[in-house]
Amino acid sequence: MTEIIWQKSSFSGPEPENACLELARDAADRRLLRESDEMATVLTIDADALRALLLAVKVGEFDHLT
Repeated sequence: MTEIIWQKSSFSGPEPENACLELARDAADRRLLRESDEMATVLTIDADALRALLLAVKVGEFDHLT
């Protein structure tokens, strides 16, 4: 079994209380998403869908939700 390496945004800081979205890729090359304070809940997402989500976040499509 290959270990999954999670990537956390550098904007969230290293402290455990700084929860944020984490991304990873598994052995089957699937993209994985999880909230850092809910590590047991993992979503699998298609690479194209993840690309579209990240682009939408970058251009501010979800800013009205914060």
